[in-house]
Amino acid sequence: MGKFIYEGNLKVDFDDRTLAHLQMVIGTKLRRGEAFHFTWKDDTSLGNGRTSVWMHAQSSLVYKYYGSRRPTLNARWVDALAFTANSPTGLYLLPEPNGDETTGAES
Repeated sequence: MGKFIYEGNLKVDFDDRTLAHLQMVIGTKLRRGEAFHFTWKDDTSLGNGRTSVWMHAQSSLVYKYYGSRRPTLNARWVDALAFTANSPTGLYLLPEPNGDETTGAES
């Protein structure tokens, strides 16, 4: 399990594979200077609600991976997540689509 840390105090667990895909999409949006909401479902131990944060170029973000190997990225999943990030509701997690379209992980 990796951790996504927002502004130093909000920490949420995502598996390393999911976190790598989120990092790709978030990084692309922020490099372009595009701000957006990022929303995820909270763990049941936190009440089973959801959290939404405003992502912008000045956001302090940390992606902490548990494993040492970089996951292979699924281009279809990156595209699907980017589509949500470009919508009025902002980025939210979708299940990984089936398929074998993969790209090398971001350096």
